[in-house]
Amino acid sequence: MSEPEAIRKVNVIGHLHPDTDSICAAISYAYLKNQKGDTYYEARRAGNVNRETQFVLQHFGFEEPPLITSVRPQIKDSTIQDVPGIDQEMSLFAAWNRMADNKVDTLCITDDEKKLLGIIAVKDIANANMDIFDTKVVSESQTRYQNIVDTLKGELVLGDPEGAITQGNVCVGTSPEMMEGVIEPGDIVLVTNRYETQRFAVESGVGCLIICNGAHVSRVVLQAAEANDCVIITTPYDTYAAARLISMSIPVRAKMLSADKVLRFSVNTTVDDARKTMTASRHRYFPVVDEEGNYAGVVSSANLLAPQKKHVILVDHNERSQAVDGLEQATIMEIIDHHRIGTIETEAPAYFRNVPVGCTCTIIYDIYQEQGVEIPANIAGLMLSAILSDTLAFRSPTCTPRDVFVGKELAKIAGVNIDEYADQMFDAGADLTGRTAEDVFGSDFKVFSRGSIRFGVGQGSFMTEGSRKKAEALVGPYLPDGASANDIPMVFYMFTDVKSQTTEMLYSGPNTEAIVSRAFNVTPVDGIATLPGVVSRKKQVIPALMSTLQSMQEEDGE
Repeated sequence: MSEPEAIRKVNVIGHLHPDTDSICAAISYAYLKNQKGDTYYEARRAGNVNRETQFVLQHFGFEEPPLITSVRPQIKDSTIQDVPGIDQEMSLFAAWNRMADNKVDTLCITDDEKKLLGIIAVKDIANANMDIFDTKVVSESQTRYQNIVDTLKGELVLGDPEGAITQGNVCVGTSPEMMEGVIEPGDIVLVTNRYETQRFAVESGVGCLIICNGAHVSRVVLQAAEANDCVIITTPYDTYAAARLISMSIPVRAKMLSADKVLRFSVNTTVDDARKTMTASRHRYFPVVDEEGNYAGVVSSANLLAPQKKHVILVDHNERSQAVDGLEQATIMEIIDHHRIGTIETEAPAYFRNVPVGCTCTIIYDIYQEQGVEIPANIAGLMLSAILSDTLAFRSPTCTPRDVFVGKELAKIAGVNIDEYADQMFDAGADLTGRTAEDVFGSDFKVFSRGSIRFGVGQGSFMTEGSRKKAEALVGPYLPDGASANDIPMVFYMFTDVKSQTTEMLYSGPNTEAIVSRAFNVTPVDGIATLPGVVSRKKQVIPALMSTLQSMQEEDGE
């Protein structure tokens, strides 16, 4: 029986277009879970927070949770091969051996700060080895003498190992007669043990003399070489082997594919995207960089066969249309919600707690009590804010006695006056200064579906008529664009007056006026339906719209 996969981290996520409950529930539940066990739980947001939520977070000293747009497996969830980067001065020969040791056919060249400079593949080395007519490759690559010494398993008899060859051809010197008129000053000449050949080469001004077969270097030749500024290297290889190997001493930078042309992946690249890129490429191994852009290793298609799934806890929703992308590829561990049972499915059993109360944070408060975890004052402030927001300060028909009780208990812990704080919070959410229609529209908007029926409902809550009318004037013309952006045919938007408990609904899409008229038994005026006593999207609006749309669909089918 295989071992269960280790859980690296659990993301606690609310719905798209997050409202105050969605954000505060994620933070509060992640805090609770982190008090138990060793697994790390992180609150995340699935979209931009609205101004009401911004006010709440700032008031109680919290940063916005990090954004998460997808829970598809990423490169960091797969096996990244730990193949160390190599220095750009490493020889092709050393790189070849490194590939064999690591059983890879690609190495990444990095600088001292682990930034990617390029890659070298086994085919690049093979091609360089086959180019036997390029006699200038060693000098044109400005090869270090130390590279030549290491490649030829030789000894530097005279010269600076960190110096580099900057001119000349590679040639074999057999005798003074054969070299005369052939070698030029600065050349790299391979010779054997013949004294007169060694001396002739040195006195001809060659830049580097490579003495093969481990032959002795006489004192006279050394003195002449020193006088002529000639480097001397000895090697146990014969001239044939040395001539073949010397081109392999050039640095990898001379044959690498530079970083600007390299296909690479971030640790945050999704496995799906990486597979598509790999399929279209001739390469087998690809470099991976971390969040700071530093080299982190390599991956191949084989490494992506069985990535570790991300682990998530969903709060304040259980509708697939309201969840982050890629949920079907993640492991859902828990769902904590107070809405209708939606469309999310799980592969394995999950802890599912769905309670008909006005707010997710009311449920989370009960879990704190059950597990004996003390609620800090700042966390209590977040949970209270969520309850006030979702229940419209206890005025919504979704509000239950349990919400009221929990809200008052949390207010004691947070040291908050409920009425004064609620006014401040709702006023902050209604502030339209510098906001766009798209921003306000998306502040609290959800998509709902059942069968072929798909529509969206947004809601804004306002303490004054003036602030509500300004929001209607701003958002109303944007509704068709909002429907298009969410790929739905119909949108309905609730502009709710908290104190009078009245909603003015605007709408856009085919037959939406007739739908609203029938669902709420009202006659809209100038594109606005006034709905006295209607303040709850979940309890009063969604069921009415869904029932009406289903009835109209059945009638059309008859």
